[in-house]
Amino acid sequence: MTPTCFTVDIKDNIAHIVLSRPEKRNSMNPAFWDELPQIVEDIDNNARARVIVISSTGPHFTAGLDLDAFLAGGGSGDNDKAAKAPDPKSHRIKGERFYQNVKRMQKTFNCLEDARVPVLVAIQGGCIGGGVDFATACDMRYASAEAFFTIYEINIGMTADVGTFPRLVKLIPEGIVKELAYTGRRMSAQEAKDVGLVNNVYETQADMLAGVMEVAKEIASKAPLAIYGCKRMINYSRDHNTADGLDYISIWNASMLQSEEMVEAISAKAEKRDGDYVSLSKMNSK
Repeated sequence: MTPTCFTVDIKDNIAHIVLSRPEKRNSMNPAFWDELPQIVEDIDNNARARVIVISSTGPHFTAGLDLDAFLAGGGSGDNDKAAKAPDPKSHRIKGERFYQNVKRMQKTFNCLEDARVPVLVAIQGGCIGGGVDFATACDMRYASAEAFFTIYEINIGMTADVGTFPRLVKLIPEGIVKELAYTGRRMSAQEAKDVGLVNNVYETQADMLAGVMEVAKEIASKAPLAIYGCKRMINYSRDHNTADGLDYISIWNASMLQSEEMVEAISAKAEKRDGDYVSLSKMNSK
C-alpha cells in the first residue's frame, strides 16, 4: 500500500508518521480512515519500531472530518443509495449504515491504543473536531505554542462520536470537557498543558519535533517488552478498579517478566552503553 494521506519513515526504532495533505488542512477524507490503521498495524504486527511519532504538515495538525466527502456519501466509503431510495424504511437503513460507519471510524483510532508500542503526537495549529479524537487516542500529546484544540462538532449541529468523550473525560476535568463540548470554543496549547491534556508546549513546530523525537529516542532505548507491559497496565488500570489492576499486573509479570532483560538493563546502565534487548515478536496479520 502506498498511502495518500501520510508519509512514513522508520529510523533508529522510531516510526514517524506524517499527515501529508497540508493543502486540505489534513482533513480526514475516506482514505484516511483506512490508511492509518493499516500503517499502525503494519508497524506493530511486524515489530518495525519501538515507538511511533505522529506529526503533521502545513498550518494545522488537522481540520477534522472532510465534510465535503462525508456529505457526499464518502464518509461511508460509497454512495448511500439506500438512503435515497423511495422506501419508507430507508431512514432506518440509513441509520444502520451511519452506525456501522462510525464504528469503522472509531476502530481507526482504536489502533493507536491497541498498538503495543507508545504513540506520541506532535500538534501544530488547529486540532479540530476529529483531530481531538485522534490526539486523545495517543499515549502522549505535545503542542507548539500556537496550537489549539476544539470540539468543533457542536458548531455544525452534531455530537462528537469518534472517541472524544470516552477518552477526554479520563484526561481532563469533566467540567472542562463539558465547557468545550457545549461551546465549541478553542482551548489554547497553554491551557491544554495546564489541565493536563498535553505533556509539553514548545515555542515552534521545529522545537516541538526535536523535543518529541528526544522523548521517542529515550523510549526506544528501553526494553520493548517492559514498555509494552507499561502501556498495557496503564490502559487497563485506567479502565478498571484498583483491585483488578493489581491482580492483572501480578498475572502479567508472572507470565511476561523476563529476568534476562532485567539483567541486561542493569548491566547496560552500569557500563554506560545501549541495552541489547529482545524485540517484540511479530504477530500474524488480522
